[in-house]
Amino acid sequence: MEKTRVAIIGGGPAGLLLSHILDLNGVDNIVVEQRSRAYVLSRIRAGVLEAGSVDMLRSMGLGERLDREGKPHDGTYIVWAGSEKLLIDTKKYTGRDMTAYGQTAITEDLYAARDKAGGQIIDEAENVQPYDMTTDAPYVTFTKDGKERRIDCDYIAGCDGFHGVSRKSIPADLMQVYEKGYPFGWLAIMSETAPLSDIIYANHERGFALASQRNERLSRYYIQCDLNDNVDEWPDDRFWEELKARFPKDIADAIATGPSIEKSIAPLRSFVAEPMRHGRLFLAGDAAHIVPPTGAKGLNLAFSDVYYLSRGLIEHYGKNNDTYLDGYSDMALRRIWNAERLSWHLTCLLHKFPDDDRFDQRTREDELAYLSKSEIAMAALAEQYAGLPFED
Repeated sequence: MEKTRVAIIGGGPAGLLLSHILDLNGVDNIVVEQRSRAYVLSRIRAGVLEAGSVDMLRSMGLGERLDREGKPHDGTYIVWAGSEKLLIDTKKYTGRDMTAYGQTAITEDLYAARDKAGGQIIDEAENVQPYDMTTDAPYVTFTKDGKERRIDCDYIAGCDGFHGVSRKSIPADLMQVYEKGYPFGWLAIMSETAPLSDIIYANHERGFALASQRNERLSRYYIQCDLNDNVDEWPDDRFWEELKARFPKDIADAIATGPSIEKSIAPLRSFVAEPMRHGRLFLAGDAAHIVPPTGAKGLNLAFSDVYYLSRGLIEHYGKNNDTYLDGYSDMALRRIWNAERLSWHLTCLLHKFPDDDRFDQRTREDELAYLSKSEIAMAALAEQYAGLPFED
């Protein structure tokens, strides 16, 4: 049996960042992760950070590599109708830029910080389960190396993702779930090729495409595909041909092709579970919400959850003040629903749906044309894309 103040279920970026912040503020914690460290680091995920996320990482002493390798952008481009182009100019309309920096690099930075501080991360923990969340003495059990173990704690943070045990431990009749599935997926590849200088979305009658980046030597590309597709049906040559077909010629010609080092297909989903608290169990990140990646909000929302939750816990232990802890769910959900709406809207705007006809495509193209000409419309989109500021 072990004892700590906060037991954190999940050792991805949300759980590790929460652990790091709490440790910096003298709040003891233990992280319990089902997978191995190698597995966690092998997951290929988000790569675009809001300015608020960048500022948060810097303020917690995690900015050195980010500032060296991250690539700032004034915003993200959208192309459509074969040649039209606009910039969601977050720098112009909000004074904030976006930064390309991969989730794998962030996770590496967080592991290094926790190791340096002597943080306790228990990986390859099996049968993890929280108990007694509505009492003053919650605890977490798990099996490690064949031995049953238990962590007694004051609070439990569920940062174990959409498929984790934390949300599933809350009675279904006490939770409101909102979910929307999309009738397509994203086929993604990673290649050791120089990326384009900008992040570019493409709306095309053949389907959506995205040119993204991780660093100056690593590119990330996506195309909309059928949910029933298999990666084996998409050899590299076929992928590059289809990707280039969805961009204007000048952009397509600038794409450097090469062997893929990772290839996967992911479905798109919008999902919110609320409230994000059950007694002394708090949900954060993908355990509570999923956004389609079109809005580049998934990792950024996880970080804002961590910001609000860590502040509540620090105030509780440092000042015996539970105002932020009691308001955690409502405050986090206001930001989450804004990002959910934006991500849903961009997904609908930029993708081709199975039942679309020519009218649907032309209306999307007209909305994009309107955005490119209206300062007011673009300012509103840029404000949301840049990410709303954290609430005081």
